[in-house]
Amino acid sequence: MSVISVENISKHFLIPQKKKGFLGSVSSLFSNQYETKVAVKDISFQINQGEMVGFIGPNGAGKSTTIKMLTGILVPTAGDVKVNGKVPYKNREENAANIGVVFGQRTQLWWDLPLLESFELLRYIYKIPETKYRTNLRFLTELLEVNSFITTPVRQLSLGQRMRADLLASLLHDPAILFLDEPTIGLDAIAKERIRELLVAINKEKNVTVLLTTHDMSDIEKTCNRMIIIDKGSKIYDGGINEIRANYGESRTLVMDFGHTPVIPQINAVTSIECEGLRYRIQFQKSKISASQLISLLSKDNELVDLTVQEPEIESIIKEIYNEPYKVSQVREKEAVR
Repeated sequence: MSVISVENISKHFLIPQKKKGFLGSVSSLFSNQYETKVAVKDISFQINQGEMVGFIGPNGAGKSTTIKMLTGILVPTAGDVKVNGKVPYKNREENAANIGVVFGQRTQLWWDLPLLESFELLRYIYKIPETKYRTNLRFLTELLEVNSFITTPVRQLSLGQRMRADLLASLLHDPAILFLDEPTIGLDAIAKERIRELLVAINKEKNVTVLLTTHDMSDIEKTCNRMIIIDKGSKIYDGGINEIRANYGESRTLVMDFGHTPVIPQINAVTSIECEGLRYRIQFQKSKISASQLISLLSKDNELVDLTVQEPEIESIIKEIYNEPYKVSQVREKEAVR
């Protein structure tokens, strides 16, 4: 069942053009010229209940504008948006009661209050029944391991603790959808991994739909099975993570351990070779030679002890797409065919 439905939405902003000089400033008081800025252009997608979807794109791509339309903060210039069957900007209070939002650089908690008192205030704001509040608080404090600092003022929490507390606060009222904007920004590697594990656990236990915006591709790889990429206001990809690797990740790396120094023939499809002792890392182009063909060639006259084929990191593929205009066109063409 679709809980987020986006049909051909666009968002345009009118930017006033200021004239130079004193006379220009005076004339602007009586007549202004405007430039139309297209932030989002004809985007469509559906997200079903319980899905975890990564929503990514370079800075200025239109991610935040799209999220603001989904949360009811902005009104689309064209197209239709429905969240839980409601139009967000027409039903802002009802929409807010059924979604949770976590921004990595902001908090919804009260800075000088103990954490528990922030939760109590949110209980009144969302009008959560007493029994439901106590049940959710007990479950979430245990899941998110918040009990050890629940009486600590928010200003004294570490960034990792505050992120867990913000997650709990966003889930107290049992939202159907959780919007996350850079939830691991500024965290160390251990804290990031913990937040990712918690998101997967929350999704599994509560069947919460998650739309995750992040620049850290490890967040996407470890939590989501689906990814939507937008660029310059348009959707250029909507599909699985493994699918984008298969379609756009040209390079693969073959890691081979040999019993003795190998004899490696000249192979056009091989782009680089690195060795450390008897371990060789051989990068090749999958469109020109398959891994099995390469293994067969290299093991023919050499003693092969062990091997691994490494897939490209999703982050490197995305950077490649962003940085090379022809790849953006290629992705757009494939998305249009879908």
